[in-house]
Amino acid sequence: MDYLQNASELPYELPDFAAVDLAELVPAFRTALVDHAAQIAAIANNPESPTWENTAEAWEESGQMLQRVLAIVFNYTGANATDQVREIEATISPELARHFSEIWLNRRLWERICALPEQPEGSEEEALLRELKKSFIRGGAELDDAQRASLRDIDAQLAELTTAFGAQLQTATEDAAVLLTDEAEVAGLSAADKEYFAKAAIERGEEGWLIRLGLPSIQPVLESLENPAARAKVHEASLNRATGSNEATLLQIVRLRAQRAELLGFANHAEFVAAAETAGSLAAVEDLLNQVTPAAVANAHGEYKRALDKMAVSGTSSAADAADTAGTAGTAGLSGADWPYWDAQLRAEELDVDEAELKKYFPLEQVMVDGAFFAAKRLYGIDVRERTDLAGYAPGVRVWEVTEGEESPVGIGLLLTDMYARPTKRGGAWMNSFVEQSNLLGKAPVVVNVMNIAEPAEGEQALLTLDEVQTVFHEFGHALHGLLSDVRYPTLSGTNVPRDFVEFPSQINENWALEPAVLRNYARHVETGEVISGEFVDAIRAQAKWGQGLATTEFLAACWLDLAWHKLSAAEAEKLAATDDAAAQVESFEAEALEHAGVDVNGALAPRYRSAYFNHIFAGGYSADYWSYLWAEVLDADGFQAFVDTGAAVGESGESNDAAADLDDDDVRFAGERFRRIILSRGASIDFEDAFWMFRGQQRNVQPLLDRRGLSQG
Repeated sequence: MDYLQNASELPYELPDFAAVDLAELVPAFRTALVDHAAQIAAIANNPESPTWENTAEAWEESGQMLQRVLAIVFNYTGANATDQVREIEATISPELARHFSEIWLNRRLWERICALPEQPEGSEEEALLRELKKSFIRGGAELDDAQRASLRDIDAQLAELTTAFGAQLQTATEDAAVLLTDEAEVAGLSAADKEYFAKAAIERGEEGWLIRLGLPSIQPVLESLENPAARAKVHEASLNRATGSNEATLLQIVRLRAQRAELLGFANHAEFVAAAETAGSLAAVEDLLNQVTPAAVANAHGEYKRALDKMAVSGTSSAADAADTAGTAGTAGLSGADWPYWDAQLRAEELDVDEAELKKYFPLEQVMVDGAFFAAKRLYGIDVRERTDLAGYAPGVRVWEVTEGEESPVGIGLLLTDMYARPTKRGGAWMNSFVEQSNLLGKAPVVVNVMNIAEPAEGEQALLTLDEVQTVFHEFGHALHGLLSDVRYPTLSGTNVPRDFVEFPSQINENWALEPAVLRNYARHVETGEVISGEFVDAIRAQAKWGQGLATTEFLAACWLDLAWHKLSAAEAEKLAATDDAAAQVESFEAEALEHAGVDVNGALAPRYRSAYFNHIFAGGYSADYWSYLWAEVLDADGFQAFVDTGAAVGESGESNDAAADLDDDDVRFAGERFRRIILSRGASIDFEDAFWMFRGQQRNVQPLLDRRGLSQG
């Protein structure tokens, strides 16, 4: 347990994963709780008058052992969630919630924080004091004794329920994997995909091809499967997973969140969440959604009609026959299972992009090293080099050292990359921290990027889709936010910013994936080494805008569904939770919420996540906040123009030829250093609206987002 009680002696305090004994984590956690509670008591009961050093900075220095334990547990629960790890999470989550409830409700500690003088405007100290006061108030510091007791109970129950939701979903998702046993069912899949799915079946002791499900409703494999019945099997499994197991849990979560919000003086949980974000209010959130929804739905209807027409003239089956076979037909004859397939057929025909051939230009190693890492070097002057002497927490996890550059190799931190799917990893992609940067504590960052790419066969390279390429850049953008942080206080470090701002740097970083100077450096044919052609690049750019009506509408449907659950009053949520048939109640509520939002497209479009598998909002920290991705994309679509204006990027309207790509290196570095200085290095120490204005030169504008997604009207 010594490796948890004391900072790791490995470079940058990288955890010694080889020493981790899962059986020691719960005892270590409880020791850390006692240690942290004693540190908090020492601050609260200090007989000396409150000073910045003995109160605010003492707070920031406390709980380091607890952070080490939690970093391992919560990284493992996402990326290496064995049954034992899930059991550990279920054990510690309610205890952790009770621990922090006691801290937020500690009157003496709250009084000491309130007694601290105002700090210099614009300083980190001012930002930290603001964050501390906000956290304590939102944690119940101003409640009376009876309300405090209620809040303690609610927080403990929520910790148990959200943990249970995530664990149940992970089990249900793995159990819902679809086994296809007939060769005809997998027609349309590439040889590599067939091999991958056959290997998955063997690992589970089956014969055939096992299609494991990703988190969203629409599974990528639907674009390739030629067999309508096979598509229907996969789609039905996706839409129905966790049905019958998660509904009662989520209804209780919604009820408790509504009660908690009202205790704290808010009308509902959605208002409570929005007040802490840069959006500032639920009205501002709904205003943004209402600006985008009509155009997205109109485009989705047009895309649906074109896909339906493509199916009707294909000669393989009639729209009605295919709808009957799929079993999930929309009213006009195109099912949710079939829409992605026929849309992909239409895309391939009109854009003349061979998806299998395109993937050959995107080997994972090239995308990561010659793409994402190369772009970061151009912009920020940093180097990313693998440390083969350091080990990750699972086979295939790689460790990279990030330095200031070849001429001045000052260490910045470590990046771990965990790119391949495995049964113990939840779906999706994310970034986490093992060690957060802090000048007060003398700590450099250690962060991890996690994805779920299909692992290639022995001796072969993983070839990525365009979406996966952009995800590599996106998650590395989060990593850069953590790695390039340069603040004194850990509370303000890196990605510890509001949800509707945390996605801004990551979405900005996605833009570099298709910038000509970056693209031509990594997009080289895996067999011939040939650099991707300008014609192919133009097709890719067109493809990036393809199907944005469907993509945006399914996302917006999830946003509206999230808000519908979390706009309920405590009384309304209590009534729903009292049902004898939770599954029917959830289905009915969901249908009514989506109808009210106006996001139906001929009955063929499901929200990106239905309630029973909406991990983001019921287990993942995005409750009443799924809209934050869109808010950040507004900042990104508008903000990236600052790179274009300074000559550091070509932008979406640029040409893909070499002349357009030959940008001045000094301009690129100048723009990169501005973004690093104003945004990436500052964490939560900034006023976010002021920071965006300083970087962009104007306040945010939604029009660039509509233009990017092809949703502009008129």
